[in-house]
Amino acid sequence: MPQLIAAPKIIPAAGNKPKVIREYVGRANTSTSAISVAHMTSPEGWQEPGQRPEFDEYTIVLKGMMQVDYEGGVLQVTAGQAVLATAGEWVRYSTPNADGADYIAICLPAFSPESVHRDA
Repeated sequence: MPQLIAAPKIIPAAGNKPKVIREYVGRANTSTSAISVAHMTSPEGWQEPGQRPEFDEYTIVLKGMMQVDYEGGVLQVTAGQAVLATAGEWVRYSTPNADGADYIAICLPAFSPESVHRDA
């Protein structure tokens, strides 16, 4: 039988400004370890520490622009575009523009604080 996920769980976010993380599927909301799916809203000027996660992260930008710093460069991902950061590669996400960003993040396997390996 299909399982209704009636509401997301709000997860505390890392970074220099408040960001809303609504986890629909993942370790916190559905006890799922294989995948996590979250809807995120980041304000202008938000930036989190760099990280080298143990999971692949697919990010689909719905509104605004997300900047992705990586070893060797910077990507600017705008509404209607997506980016894949593979496990083991260093990335730092931010939303520098005035409108911030609204986006979906999918992590395989599911996100966990122990597997994200943020910079000190």
